[in-house]
Amino acid sequence: QVQLVESGGGSVQAGGSLRLSCAASGYTASMKCTGWFRQAPGKEREGVAVIYTDGGSTYYAHSVMGRFTISQDNAKNTVYLQMNSLRFEDTAMYYCAAARWGCWRPGMTYTDVAGVFGYWGQGTQVTVSS
Repeated sequence: QVQLVESGGGSVQAGGSLRLSCAASGYTASMKCTGWFRQAPGKEREGVAVIYTDGGSTYYAHSVMGRFTISQDNAKNTVYLQMNSLRFEDTAMYYCAAARWGCWRPGMTYTDVAGVFGYWGQGTQVTVSS
């Protein structure tokens, strides 16, 4: 089993920054990729960014490209999401998720990958005020 625990959410004014952390425990060695998803009230969950465990390749949603950076510290089994230039529309619950096979790519919906990401954290709220 793998457990994911997110932290770092909070409230910030537009233009501000936050860094989210996702700490993994359990049998993490076989994870292929880890990513961040978000869900705003009344909207479908959507992919934000992913990083491959081996090699560190990253992919981002168009809406966050150039503002968010995903990174990982394999020694600490932790994935980070640095969020800069935050906008009101970034307000959402942010979830960390991990997959043993497959991953998310830009343009894929949550429905496309829901069965791929078998491990999810409890979520951390990000609120951006305009």
